[in-house]
Amino acid sequence: MSKLKYERPFIKKMSVGMLDKTGTQSELTPVTTIDGIAVKELIRKYGSPVFVMSEQQIRHNYQFAVRAFATRYPKVQYAWSYKTHYNNAICRIFHQEGSWAEVVSGFEYQKALNNGVPGSQIIFNGPDKQESELILAVNHESLIHIDHLEELYLLSSICNTLKKKARVAIRVNMDTGIYPMWDRFGFNYENGQAWTALQKIAASEFLSLTGLHAHIGTYMMSTNAYAIAATKLSTLALQCKKEFNITVKYIDLGGGFPGTNILRGTYGAVQLPTVDEFAEAITHAILQAGFPPADLPMLVLESGRLLVDDAGYLLGTVLANKKLSDGRKATIMDFGVNIMFTSFWYDHKISPAQEVTSFQEDTVLYGPLCMNIDVIREHVSLPLMNRGDHVVVHKVGAYNMTQWMQFIAMRPAIVLIDTNSNTHVIRQKEDLAYMEQLEQIPEHLTLKN
Repeated sequence: MSKLKYERPFIKKMSVGMLDKTGTQSELTPVTTIDGIAVKELIRKYGSPVFVMSEQQIRHNYQFAVRAFATRYPKVQYAWSYKTHYNNAICRIFHQEGSWAEVVSGFEYQKALNNGVPGSQIIFNGPDKQESELILAVNHESLIHIDHLEELYLLSSICNTLKKKARVAIRVNMDTGIYPMWDRFGFNYENGQAWTALQKIAASEFLSLTGLHAHIGTYMMSTNAYAIAATKLSTLALQCKKEFNITVKYIDLGGGFPGTNILRGTYGAVQLPTVDEFAEAITHAILQAGFPPADLPMLVLESGRLLVDDAGYLLGTVLANKKLSDGRKATIMDFGVNIMFTSFWYDHKISPAQEVTSFQEDTVLYGPLCMNIDVIREHVSLPLMNRGDHVVVHKVGAYNMTQWMQFIAMRPAIVLIDTNSNTHVIRQKEDLAYMEQLEQIPEHLTLKN
Protein backbone atom coordinates (compact mmCIF):
# COMPACT_ATOMS: atom_id res chain seq x y z
CA MET A 1 0.00 0.00 0.00
CA SER A 2 1.51 3.33 -1.07
CA LYS A 3 1.89 6.10 1.44
CA LEU A 4 -0.69 8.86 1.15
CA LYS A 5 0.65 12.27 0.25
CA TYR A 6 0.72 14.70 3.18
CA GLU A 7 -0.50 18.25 2.72
CA ARG A 8 -0.04 20.72 5.59
CA PRO A 9 -3.39 21.82 7.09
CA PHE A 10 -4.41 25.38 6.29
CA ILE A 11 -7.29 27.11 8.09
CA LYS A 12 -9.14 29.74 6.11
CA LYS A 13 -12.51 31.44 5.98
CA MET A 14 -14.78 29.84 3.38
CA SER A 15 -16.78 32.11 1.10
CA VAL A 16 -18.92 30.27 -1.43
CA GLY A 17 -20.94 33.29 -2.56
CA MET A 18 -24.50 33.06 -3.83
CA LEU A 19 -25.74 29.68 -4.99
CA ASP A 20 -28.33 28.93 -7.61
CA LYS A 21 -30.26 25.70 -8.18
CA THR A 22 -27.19 24.15 -9.81
CA GLY A 23 -25.08 24.65 -6.68
CA THR A 24 -21.33 25.11 -7.12
CA GLN A 25 -19.58 23.78 -10.19
CA SER A 26 -17.43 20.74 -9.54
CA GLU A 27 -15.36 18.53 -11.81
CA LEU A 28 -15.24 15.19 -9.99
CA THR A 29 -16.25 12.67 -12.65
CA PRO A 30 -13.09 11.34 -14.30
CA VAL A 31 -12.84 11.18 -18.10
CA THR A 32 -10.49 8.32 -18.87
CA THR A 33 -11.24 7.74 -22.57
CA ILE A 34 -12.07 9.74 -25.69
CA ASP A 35 -13.91 7.85 -28.43
CA GLY A 36 -12.76 4.60 -26.87
CA ILE A 37 -9.06 5.57 -26.63
CA ALA A 38 -7.50 5.85 -23.15
CA VAL A 39 -6.38 9.36 -22.25
CA LYS A 40 -3.20 8.00 -20.66
CA GLU A 41 -2.41 6.10 -23.87
CA LEU A 42 -2.89 9.23 -25.98
CA ILE A 43 -0.53 11.18 -23.72
CA ARG A 44 2.00 8.34 -23.65
CA LYS A 45 2.02 8.12 -27.43
CA TYR A 46 1.77 11.78 -28.43
CA GLY A 47 3.07 13.71 -25.43
CA SER A 48 1.55 16.25 -23.06
CA PRO A 49 -0.09 18.59 -23.76
CA VAL A 50 -1.86 17.31 -26.87
CA PHE A 51 -4.99 18.35 -28.76
CA VAL A 52 -7.39 15.57 -29.73
CA MET A 53 -10.16 15.93 -32.33
CA SER A 54 -13.10 13.56 -32.74
CA GLU A 55 -14.05 12.92 -36.37
CA GLN A 56 -17.22 11.17 -35.23
CA GLN A 57 -18.41 14.23 -33.31
CA ILE A 58 -17.59 16.58 -36.20
CA ARG A 59 -19.65 14.56 -38.65
CA HIS A 60 -22.50 14.24 -36.18
CA ASN A 61 -22.54 18.00 -35.54
CA TYR A 62 -22.54 18.83 -39.24
CA GLN A 63 -25.29 16.39 -40.15
CA PHE A 64 -27.45 17.55 -37.24
CA ALA A 65 -27.08 21.23 -38.17
CA VAL A 66 -27.81 20.64 -41.86
CA ARG A 67 -30.90 18.61 -40.98
CA ALA A 68 -32.21 21.39 -38.72
CA PHE A 69 -32.29 23.83 -41.66
CA ALA A 70 -32.93 21.48 -44.59
CA THR A 71 -36.11 20.12 -43.04
CA ARG A 72 -37.47 23.67 -42.90
CA TYR A 73 -36.13 25.26 -46.08
CA PRO A 74 -35.64 23.85 -49.60
CA LYS A 75 -32.24 25.37 -50.45
CA VAL A 76 -29.55 25.19 -47.77
CA GLN A 77 -25.77 25.25 -48.13
CA TYR A 78 -23.15 25.31 -45.36
CA ALA A 79 -19.72 26.84 -45.93
CA TRP A 80 -17.01 25.78 -43.48
CA SER A 81 -15.46 28.76 -41.67
CA TYR A 82 -11.71 28.28 -42.14
CA LYS A 83 -10.75 30.82 -39.47
CA THR A 84 -12.43 28.64 -36.83
CA HIS A 85 -10.11 25.69 -37.48
CA TYR A 86 -8.06 25.52 -40.67
CA ASN A 87 -6.14 22.31 -40.16
CA ASN A 88 -6.47 20.59 -43.55
CA ALA A 89 -7.69 17.27 -42.17
CA ILE A 90 -10.51 18.97 -40.25
CA CYS A 91 -11.48 21.08 -43.28
CA ARG A 92 -11.59 18.00 -45.49
CA ILE A 93 -14.00 16.25 -43.12
CA PHE A 94 -16.42 19.13 -43.60
CA HIS A 95 -15.89 19.17 -47.35
CA GLN A 96 -16.53 15.43 -47.52
CA GLU A 97 -19.83 16.11 -45.78
CA GLY A 98 -20.76 18.60 -48.50
CA SER A 99 -19.64 21.92 -47.05
CA TRP A 100 -18.27 24.73 -49.19
CA ALA A 101 -15.41 26.91 -47.89
CA GLU A 102 -15.68 30.36 -46.32
CA VAL A 103 -12.36 32.19 -46.07
CA VAL A 104 -11.25 35.63 -44.90
CA SER A 105 -7.69 35.87 -46.27
CA GLY A 106 -5.58 34.90 -49.25
CA PHE A 107 -3.82 32.35 -47.08
CA GLU A 108 -7.09 30.61 -46.26
CA TYR A 109 -8.20 30.89 -49.90
CA GLN A 110 -5.12 28.96 -51.03
CA LYS A 111 -5.74 26.32 -48.37
CA ALA A 112 -9.29 25.84 -49.63
CA LEU A 113 -8.07 25.38 -53.22
CA ASN A 114 -5.42 22.92 -52.04
CA ASN A 115 -8.14 21.01 -50.18
CA GLY A 116 -9.90 20.41 -53.47
CA VAL A 117 -12.70 22.95 -53.09
CA PRO A 118 -13.82 24.26 -56.52
CA GLY A 119 -13.38 28.01 -56.81
CA SER A 120 -17.09 28.39 -57.42
CA GLN A 121 -17.71 26.94 -53.94
CA ILE A 122 -15.37 29.32 -52.08
CA ILE A 123 -16.86 32.37 -50.37
CA PHE A 124 -14.21 35.08 -49.99
CA ASN A 125 -15.02 37.36 -47.04
CA GLY A 126 -12.96 39.89 -45.10
CA PRO A 127 -11.85 43.54 -45.44
CA ASP A 128 -8.26 42.85 -46.60
CA LYS A 129 -8.27 41.19 -50.01
CA GLN A 130 -5.10 41.98 -51.92
CA GLU A 131 -5.20 42.69 -55.65
CA SER A 132 -3.45 39.42 -56.50
CA GLU A 133 -5.93 37.53 -54.32
CA LEU A 134 -8.92 39.17 -55.99
CA ILE A 135 -7.50 38.28 -59.43
CA LEU A 136 -7.20 34.66 -58.27
CA ALA A 137 -10.76 34.69 -56.98
CA VAL A 138 -12.14 36.20 -60.19
CA ASN A 139 -10.30 33.65 -62.32
CA HIS A 140 -11.67 30.81 -60.16
CA GLU A 141 -15.23 32.24 -60.30
CA SER A 142 -15.46 32.47 -56.52
CA LEU A 143 -18.13 34.36 -54.58
CA ILE A 144 -16.53 37.64 -53.49
CA HIS A 145 -18.22 39.43 -50.59
CA ILE A 146 -17.40 43.12 -50.88
CA ASP A 147 -16.68 44.84 -47.56
CA HIS A 148 -16.14 48.52 -48.53
CA LEU A 149 -16.24 50.89 -51.49
CA GLU A 150 -12.46 50.83 -52.00
CA GLU A 151 -12.70 47.09 -52.57
CA LEU A 152 -15.66 47.57 -54.92
CA TYR A 153 -13.67 50.03 -57.05
CA LEU A 154 -10.55 47.85 -57.03
CA LEU A 155 -12.52 44.78 -58.07
CA SER A 156 -14.23 46.72 -60.86
CA SER A 157 -10.83 47.82 -62.17
CA ILE A 158 -9.47 44.26 -62.02
CA CYS A 159 -12.45 42.87 -63.90
CA ASN A 160 -12.14 45.61 -66.53
CA THR A 161 -8.51 44.60 -67.09
CA LEU A 162 -9.31 40.87 -67.16
CA LYS A 163 -12.46 41.41 -69.23
CA LYS A 164 -14.25 39.06 -66.86
CA LYS A 165 -17.28 39.39 -64.63
CA ALA A 166 -17.01 38.75 -60.91
CA ARG A 167 -19.77 37.09 -58.88
CA VAL A 168 -20.24 39.36 -55.87
CA ALA A 169 -22.28 39.99 -52.76
CA ILE A 170 -22.07 42.81 -50.26
CA ARG A 171 -21.74 42.41 -46.54
CA VAL A 172 -24.50 44.31 -44.75
CA ASN A 173 -24.41 45.47 -41.14
CA MET A 174 -27.64 46.44 -39.42
CA ASP A 175 -29.50 47.06 -36.18
CA THR A 176 -30.86 43.72 -34.97
CA GLY A 177 -31.44 44.79 -31.36
CA ILE A 178 -28.05 43.47 -30.21
CA TYR A 179 -25.56 46.01 -28.92
CA PRO A 180 -22.88 46.99 -29.54
CA MET A 181 -23.64 46.62 -33.24
CA TRP A 182 -21.09 44.97 -35.49
CA ASP A 183 -20.96 47.95 -37.87
CA ARG A 184 -17.22 47.79 -38.49
CA PHE A 185 -17.67 45.39 -41.41
CA GLY A 186 -19.66 45.93 -44.58
CA PHE A 187 -22.27 48.53 -45.53
CA ASN A 188 -24.94 49.83 -43.17
CA TYR A 189 -28.56 49.01 -43.87
CA GLU A 190 -30.24 51.83 -41.94
CA ASN A 191 -28.27 54.80 -43.32
CA GLY A 192 -28.49 53.71 -46.96
CA GLN A 193 -24.87 52.69 -47.50
CA ALA A 194 -25.91 49.16 -48.46
CA TRP A 195 -28.37 50.37 -51.08
CA THR A 196 -25.79 52.77 -52.53
CA ALA A 197 -23.31 49.90 -52.91
CA LEU A 198 -25.97 47.78 -54.59
CA GLN A 199 -26.75 50.60 -57.02
CA LYS A 200 -23.08 50.80 -57.99
CA ILE A 201 -22.89 47.05 -58.54
CA ALA A 202 -26.08 47.02 -60.58
CA ALA A 203 -24.67 49.77 -62.81
CA SER A 204 -21.35 47.95 -63.35
CA GLU A 205 -20.82 45.85 -66.48
CA PHE A 206 -18.18 43.77 -64.69
CA LEU A 207 -19.85 42.96 -61.36
CA SER A 208 -22.65 40.41 -61.16
CA LEU A 209 -24.74 40.77 -58.01
CA THR A 210 -25.30 37.24 -56.78
CA GLY A 211 -25.89 37.38 -53.03
CA LEU A 212 -26.33 39.33 -49.81
CA HIS A 213 -24.39 38.63 -46.63
CA ALA A 214 -24.67 39.54 -42.95
CA HIS A 215 -22.68 38.34 -39.96
CA ILE A 216 -24.29 40.07 -37.00
CA GLY A 217 -22.06 38.91 -34.13
CA THR A 218 -20.46 36.06 -32.26
CA TYR A 219 -21.86 33.72 -29.61
CA MET A 220 -25.30 35.14 -30.35
CA MET A 221 -28.03 34.10 -27.91
CA SER A 222 -31.00 35.73 -29.64
CA THR A 223 -32.94 33.94 -32.37
CA ASN A 224 -34.93 37.13 -32.96
CA ALA A 225 -31.76 38.98 -34.02
CA TYR A 226 -31.28 36.46 -36.83
CA ALA A 227 -34.95 36.77 -37.82
CA ILE A 228 -34.48 40.55 -38.12
CA ALA A 229 -31.31 40.10 -40.18
CA ALA A 230 -32.99 37.59 -42.48
CA THR A 231 -35.97 39.93 -42.94
CA LYS A 232 -33.78 42.94 -43.79
CA LEU A 233 -31.65 40.99 -46.27
CA SER A 234 -34.82 39.64 -47.85
CA THR A 235 -36.16 43.19 -48.18
CA LEU A 236 -32.98 44.24 -49.97
CA ALA A 237 -33.17 41.22 -52.27
CA LEU A 238 -36.78 41.98 -53.22
CA GLN A 239 -35.88 45.62 -53.79
CA CYS A 240 -33.05 44.54 -56.12
CA LYS A 241 -35.55 42.55 -58.15
CA LYS A 242 -37.98 45.47 -58.31
CA GLU A 243 -35.46 48.24 -59.07
CA PHE A 244 -32.78 46.43 -61.10
CA ASN A 245 -34.54 43.25 -62.25
CA ILE A 246 -31.72 41.32 -60.55
CA THR A 247 -32.60 38.06 -58.81
CA VAL A 248 -30.45 37.57 -55.70
CA LYS A 249 -29.38 33.92 -55.75
CA TYR A 250 -28.49 33.49 -52.07
CA ILE A 251 -28.75 35.05 -48.64
CA ASP A 252 -25.78 34.35 -46.37
CA LEU A 253 -26.47 34.71 -42.62
CA GLY A 254 -22.86 34.04 -41.64
CA GLY A 255 -22.17 32.26 -38.36
CA GLY A 256 -22.21 33.35 -34.74
CA PHE A 257 -24.39 30.59 -33.27
CA PRO A 258 -23.23 29.86 -29.70
CA GLY A 259 -21.43 26.73 -28.62
CA THR A 260 -22.10 25.10 -25.26
CA ASN A 261 -19.09 26.48 -23.40
CA ILE A 262 -19.82 28.72 -20.41
CA LEU A 263 -18.94 32.36 -20.97
CA ARG A 264 -16.76 33.89 -18.28
CA GLY A 265 -18.79 35.90 -15.80
CA THR A 266 -21.99 33.95 -16.45
CA TYR A 267 -24.09 33.37 -13.33
CA GLY A 268 -25.93 30.10 -13.03
CA ALA A 269 -27.21 27.94 -15.85
CA VAL A 270 -27.95 29.80 -19.11
CA GLN A 271 -30.48 28.28 -21.48
CA LEU A 272 -29.11 28.74 -24.99
CA PRO A 273 -31.32 28.47 -28.08
CA THR A 274 -31.01 25.19 -29.95
CA VAL A 275 -29.98 24.86 -33.58
CA ASP A 276 -33.60 24.05 -34.38
CA GLU A 277 -34.75 27.30 -32.79
CA PHE A 278 -32.27 29.35 -34.85
CA ALA A 279 -33.33 27.44 -37.97
CA GLU A 280 -37.01 28.08 -37.29
CA ALA A 281 -36.50 31.82 -36.80
CA ILE A 282 -34.33 32.29 -39.88
CA THR A 283 -36.25 30.14 -42.35
CA HIS A 284 -39.63 31.48 -41.23
CA ALA A 285 -38.44 35.06 -41.83
CA ILE A 286 -37.29 34.30 -45.38
CA LEU A 287 -40.32 32.22 -46.29
CA GLN A 288 -42.63 35.01 -45.10
CA ALA A 289 -40.72 37.79 -46.90
CA GLY A 290 -42.73 37.55 -50.11
CA PHE A 291 -40.40 35.81 -52.58
CA PRO A 292 -42.08 34.14 -55.56
CA PRO A 293 -41.36 30.39 -55.36
CA ALA A 294 -39.04 30.56 -58.39
CA ASP A 295 -36.97 33.35 -56.80
CA LEU A 296 -36.55 31.85 -53.35
CA PRO A 297 -32.86 32.42 -52.51
CA MET A 298 -30.50 29.73 -51.32
CA LEU A 299 -29.73 30.04 -47.60
CA VAL A 300 -26.00 29.95 -46.85
CA LEU A 301 -24.63 29.44 -43.33
CA GLU A 302 -21.01 29.79 -42.18
CA SER A 303 -21.20 28.13 -38.77
CA GLY A 304 -17.84 27.36 -37.17
CA ARG A 305 -17.87 27.15 -33.38
CA LEU A 306 -21.19 25.30 -33.33
CA LEU A 307 -19.82 22.52 -35.55
CA VAL A 308 -16.36 21.89 -34.10
CA ASP A 309 -16.01 23.20 -30.55
CA ASP A 310 -17.26 20.12 -28.70
CA ALA A 311 -15.24 17.84 -31.01
CA GLY A 312 -11.95 19.12 -29.55
CA TYR A 313 -10.16 18.18 -26.32
CA LEU A 314 -6.90 19.29 -24.75
CA LEU A 315 -5.10 16.71 -22.63
CA GLY A 316 -2.56 17.98 -20.10
CA THR A 317 -0.56 17.14 -17.01
CA VAL A 318 -0.29 18.58 -13.49
CA LEU A 319 3.09 20.19 -12.77
CA ALA A 320 2.61 21.35 -9.17
CA ASN A 321 0.24 22.45 -6.41
CA LYS A 322 0.67 25.43 -4.09
CA LYS A 323 -1.19 27.70 -1.70
CA LEU A 324 -1.68 31.34 -2.65
CA SER A 325 -1.30 34.18 -0.16
CA ASP A 326 -5.06 34.33 0.41
CA GLY A 327 -5.20 30.63 1.20
CA ARG A 328 -6.63 29.45 -2.10
CA LYS A 329 -5.32 26.30 -3.71
CA ALA A 330 -3.52 26.70 -7.02
CA THR A 331 -2.63 23.99 -9.52
CA ILE A 332 -0.12 24.56 -12.30
CA MET A 333 -0.62 22.73 -15.60
CA ASP A 334 1.74 22.10 -18.52
CA PHE A 335 -0.51 24.11 -20.90
CA GLY A 336 -1.55 27.73 -20.75
CA VAL A 337 -3.26 30.52 -22.66
CA ASN A 338 -0.58 30.29 -25.34
CA ILE A 339 -2.34 27.23 -26.75
CA MET A 340 -5.74 27.70 -25.10
CA PHE A 341 -6.66 31.21 -26.17
CA THR A 342 -10.34 30.66 -25.43
CA SER A 343 -9.54 30.61 -21.71
CA PHE A 344 -9.97 34.38 -21.97
CA TRP A 345 -13.60 33.87 -23.05
CA TYR A 346 -14.83 30.68 -21.42
CA ASP A 347 -14.85 28.75 -18.18
CA HIS A 348 -13.98 25.48 -19.88
CA LYS A 349 -15.07 22.24 -18.28
CA ILE A 350 -11.98 20.46 -16.90
CA SER A 351 -12.10 16.82 -15.81
CA PRO A 352 -9.51 14.65 -14.07
CA ALA A 353 -8.37 11.74 -16.24
CA GLN A 354 -7.95 9.27 -13.37
CA GLU A 355 -9.89 8.18 -10.30
CA VAL A 356 -9.92 10.84 -7.59
CA THR A 357 -11.14 11.27 -4.04
CA SER A 358 -14.54 12.78 -3.25
CA PHE A 359 -12.90 15.76 -1.53
CA GLN A 360 -12.72 18.92 -3.61
CA GLU A 361 -11.61 22.49 -3.18
CA ASP A 362 -11.95 25.78 -5.01
CA THR A 363 -8.86 25.94 -7.20
CA VAL A 364 -7.12 28.45 -9.42
CA LEU A 365 -5.79 26.68 -12.51
CA TYR A 366 -2.64 28.26 -13.93
CA GLY A 367 -0.58 27.54 -17.00
CA PRO A 368 3.23 27.34 -17.05
CA LEU A 369 3.95 30.67 -18.77
CA CYS A 370 5.99 33.38 -17.12
CA MET A 371 3.26 35.98 -17.21
CA ASN A 372 0.53 36.70 -14.70
CA ILE A 373 -2.36 36.53 -17.17
CA ASP A 374 -1.76 32.81 -17.77
CA VAL A 375 -4.95 31.73 -15.98
CA ILE A 376 -6.92 28.78 -17.34
CA ARG A 377 -9.69 28.97 -14.71
CA GLU A 378 -10.09 31.59 -11.98
CA HIS A 379 -12.36 29.29 -9.98
CA VAL A 380 -13.03 25.60 -10.40
CA SER A 381 -13.90 23.02 -7.77
CA LEU A 382 -11.38 20.20 -8.23
CA PRO A 383 -10.08 17.31 -6.16
CA LEU A 384 -6.45 17.28 -5.11
CA MET A 385 -4.33 16.13 -8.03
CA ASN A 386 -0.69 15.23 -7.76
CA ARG A 387 2.21 16.00 -10.06
CA GLY A 388 1.95 13.74 -13.10
CA ASP A 389 -1.84 13.40 -12.96
CA HIS A 390 -3.73 14.23 -16.15
CA VAL A 391 -6.76 16.35 -17.03
CA VAL A 392 -9.10 16.68 -19.99
CA VAL A 393 -10.20 20.14 -21.10
CA HIS A 394 -13.47 19.99 -23.03
CA LYS A 395 -14.83 21.90 -26.04
CA VAL A 396 -11.63 23.46 -27.34
CA GLY A 397 -12.05 22.67 -31.05
CA ALA A 398 -12.85 26.22 -32.17
CA TYR A 399 -10.26 29.00 -32.54
CA ASN A 400 -7.59 27.60 -30.22
CA MET A 401 -5.61 26.04 -33.07
CA THR A 402 -5.87 29.14 -35.25
CA GLN A 403 -5.21 31.74 -32.53
CA TRP A 404 -2.58 29.92 -30.50
CA MET A 405 0.72 31.66 -29.76
CA GLN A 406 4.28 30.43 -30.06
CA PHE A 407 5.27 31.97 -26.74
CA ILE A 408 7.93 30.36 -24.53
CA ALA A 409 6.92 26.81 -25.43
CA MET A 410 6.55 24.93 -28.69
CA ARG A 411 3.03 24.10 -29.81
CA PRO A 412 1.80 20.54 -29.32
CA ALA A 413 0.59 17.89 -31.73
CA ILE A 414 -2.99 17.63 -32.96
CA VAL A 415 -4.36 14.09 -33.12
CA LEU A 416 -7.50 12.96 -34.93
CA ILE A 417 -9.51 9.96 -33.76
CA ASP A 418 -11.33 8.67 -36.82
CA THR A 419 -14.74 6.98 -36.92
CA ASN A 420 -13.08 3.56 -36.45
CA SER A 421 -11.18 4.70 -33.32
CA ASN A 422 -7.84 4.88 -35.12
CA THR A 423 -5.56 7.78 -34.24
CA HIS A 424 -3.74 10.01 -36.72
CA VAL A 425 -1.33 12.88 -36.18
CA ILE A 426 -2.77 15.73 -38.28
CA ARG A 427 -0.22 18.29 -37.09
CA GLN A 428 3.14 17.33 -35.69
CA LYS A 429 4.47 18.68 -32.42
CA GLU A 430 6.82 21.56 -33.12
CA ASP A 431 10.56 21.28 -32.59
CA LEU A 432 13.42 23.78 -32.53
CA ALA A 433 14.33 23.19 -36.18
CA TYR A 434 10.78 24.09 -37.23
CA MET A 435 10.77 27.23 -35.09
CA GLU A 436 14.11 28.45 -36.46
CA GLN A 437 13.69 27.53 -40.12
CA LEU A 438 12.78 31.08 -41.19
CA GLU A 439 15.48 32.80 -39.11
CA GLN A 440 18.62 34.18 -40.76
CA ILE A 441 21.86 35.16 -39.06
CA PRO A 442 23.81 38.21 -40.37
CA GLU A 443 27.40 37.33 -41.17
CA HIS A 444 28.86 39.47 -38.40
CA LEU A 445 26.87 37.44 -35.83
CA THR A 446 28.07 34.07 -37.09
CA LEU A 447 29.59 31.96 -34.33
CA LYS A 448 33.34 31.46 -34.64
CA ASN A 449 34.78 27.99 -34.28
